[in-house]
Amino acid sequence: MVAPIFSVRQVYTRYRLLLAVLITIVIQPTLAASPNLDVFSSDALLVMIQQIGIGVMMGTILQLAFNALIFGGQVMAYSMGLGFASMMDPANGVQVPVVSQYWQILAMLVFLMTNGHLTLIEGISESFAILPIAVDGLTSGGLWAIVTWSSTMFSAGLLMALPIIITLLLVNIGMGVIARSAPQLNIFAIGFPITLMVGFIVMWVTLPHVMSGFGSLVVESFAVSTDILRTK
Repeated sequence: MVAPIFSVRQVYTRYRLLLAVLITIVIQPTLAASPNLDVFSSDALLVMIQQIGIGVMMGTILQLAFNALIFGGQVMAYSMGLGFASMMDPANGVQVPVVSQYWQILAMLVFLMTNGHLTLIEGISESFAILPIAVDGLTSGGLWAIVTWSSTMFSAGLLMALPIIITLLLVNIGMGVIARSAPQLNIFAIGFPITLMVGFIVMWVTLPHVMSGFGSLVVESFAVSTDILRTK
């Protein structure tokens, strides 16, 4: 429902349900004995809500790592003058700048190539050992940790876009100096192509750094999920 890759709108709901059933069949024999509860009791309802909350928590934290790329791409696109060039994001169903979509597609490929989807399923399986099935589950401290982690999305996205922001700021300062020293030069006619070209060059140079930062975010998101499950 909320995890990256699996929550993409192109993945039909039937496939998600089938995958959930298959994962349940595989994981269930490896679990410890669950509490003996009446299915229609209030305790069983609380257990179900807790388990859904744990799954939503793990998927949301990982999704924030992908949203950091979208935020960084938006900042970069506005700096380059590509804020008007938007396209539909198939994962969220909203309009995002093309730079954000480019980064997100690369991030999904990196996530799949590094078996991140398998690590996510493994994390779901391990969550039952870290926090066994019971009426007690996520605490208020764990929920606050999710809110705190969401701030990482903005800081990480800004750090990814910071090189191009600084570079284009220097380019704009240089064009401002040229416009003052040569007023007859139409700086607006040549400024946009220069800004766009420099932006693409810096984006190509910093791409390994961006993907490396994204990988670190994914690893950190799995660690945060584990820490929240251990919070009592």
